[in-house]
Amino acid sequence: MKREIMKTADGSYTIHLPEINEHYHSKHGALQEALHVFLSKGLTYRCENFPKDTSLSILEIGFGTGLNALLTYSYAKKHDLHINYTGVEAYPVSREEWEAMDYGNFIEEGKHNLIYEEMHASIWEENNSITPFFTLRKEQLKFEEIKTVGTYDIIYFDAFGARVQPELWTETIFKIMFNALKEKGVLVTYAAKGNVRRAMQSVGFDVERLEGPPGKREMLRATKNQ
Repeated sequence: MKREIMKTADGSYTIHLPEINEHYHSKHGALQEALHVFLSKGLTYRCENFPKDTSLSILEIGFGTGLNALLTYSYAKKHDLHINYTGVEAYPVSREEWEAMDYGNFIEEGKHNLIYEEMHASIWEENNSITPFFTLRKEQLKFEEIKTVGTYDIIYFDAFGARVQPELWTETIFKIMFNALKEKGVLVTYAAKGNVRRAMQSVGFDVERLEGPPGKREMLRATKNQ
């Protein structure tokens, strides 16, 4: 499927799939969306509620361009956290594509460009020590193939939207996510549709509607309280 590079409203870039009119990140602002949905409502929320936990495990559903991983690295460096980060991606982006995103130079005036390159150069299916405080594992598999149980503190659920891949927003998938989280773990996503919320609730999640990023009225945060 054809993929093209597109500048978003905040000046950062995303990948656009014209055949299905889907974007890897919001056209209203790729960077703003990631910061709001995953960093603010996910990672920051978790750290504020469990301040003694200085080591966290994060699963990203849809590693894609690596934007969320890079922002998480930046946050961890500032807040003295140790992060074990797993990114699952069935169809990895090409070197040409991730280089065109230029996130390493876009974030904090280029302070993380080498880290961004190292993340994408790291070996798939292995634990890669990007720095002493950030370990990255990239797994090339479909989301329904995830088998981990009770492993993660946070899940960034950044799959393509239900309009184009409804099978990724079902009870079957969210049961896998529920099982993968530790108790009190949280899942955050840009999505807010009622059927998505109900699918989350049906597998045991407590679900909150939250203010969405630019271009979206709401988003969802689900917590495993059992």
